[in-house]
Amino acid sequence: MSALSDQLVSIATLVYLLAMISHAVEYALGNSRARAVAAPARELAGAAVGAVSTGTVAAGSVAAGDTLVAGGTSGGVVGSTAASSRAERTARRAELGGRIAVGLTAVAAALHLAALVTRGLAADRMPWGNMYEFVLTVSFIGVAAWLTVLVKWPFLRRLGLFLTLVMVLLVATAELVLYTPIVPLVPALNSYWFVVHVSTIVFASGLFLLGVVPAAAYLMRAGYENGKRSFPYTLAKRLPAAAGLERLTFVLHAFSFPIFTFAVIAGAIWAEAAWGRPWGWDPKETWAFISWVVYAGYLHARATPSVRRSTATWLAILGFLTVLMNLFGVNIFFEGLHSYGGL
Repeated sequence: MSALSDQLVSIATLVYLLAMISHAVEYALGNSRARAVAAPARELAGAAVGAVSTGTVAAGSVAAGDTLVAGGTSGGVVGSTAASSRAERTARRAELGGRIAVGLTAVAAALHLAALVTRGLAADRMPWGNMYEFVLTVSFIGVAAWLTVLVKWPFLRRLGLFLTLVMVLLVATAELVLYTPIVPLVPALNSYWFVVHVSTIVFASGLFLLGVVPAAAYLMRAGYENGKRSFPYTLAKRLPAAAGLERLTFVLHAFSFPIFTFAVIAGAIWAEAAWGRPWGWDPKETWAFISWVVYAGYLHARATPSVRRSTATWLAILGFLTVLMNLFGVNIFFEGLHSYGGL
């Protein structure tokens, strides 16, 4: 089962990569129709003007001029029809690329889930005992939440390019850098609180992972809508409107924050049972508290009319950076009662 789980992770990474490429195809072709429609209009105007000028100079005859104008207009219409037809074909290809990308993402998520299930069966426990398993689970929650969001708001599909990029990076990092062979849980983790606390912290972290994607996209798109044309704002040229991205960011964080709050409280209760104190400012406890404060600050700023939405969104991104610090930095660089990274 362990070997099967490892193989499924590798295949899932490859499928996420294919989904990212398909999203990139849709992203590249998605705006071609607008460009193609604008071009024939300019050609049509130029043809008409050219025909009038030629008719006037050549003949001085109203009839000859009319003939040339008509001919120029006819050629413009034909060109417009051909360009429109090409644009329609390109738009259909972009749509097909987007649909394939979503299908591949769903397949990768199914493989991802199968890898977690087989890992849990091989270990005879929930697959959350070390950094490798934790990152795999958090990333799965993120992609599962993304597919749920797509069902409700399919117009956000182009955001999938950035989501699948994050998935490729996280799953590949877990496989290539964080991989740990299956070992029994340390005694402190043999408790029903392992399921209660870790499941909620995993779920909240997965939603925070998804939430940071529209947050970053919103900042880029808002800059693009305000006339900024330098990198990275040009990456947001074909993203949904900034207002929708900002709203999605808020919804995801408003939903996940209470779950994260419960996870922190459950951890304190578990610490009381395991170590005789609910809070000891262990590095992981400290960074969990920092994350909680930052996310609470984001929600407060988002609800305050005088605070700009972009400022509040930067707090959401800062909150996810503290989550990453708690996951990677604390496990790698600090020693404490929560040092179960497995590296």
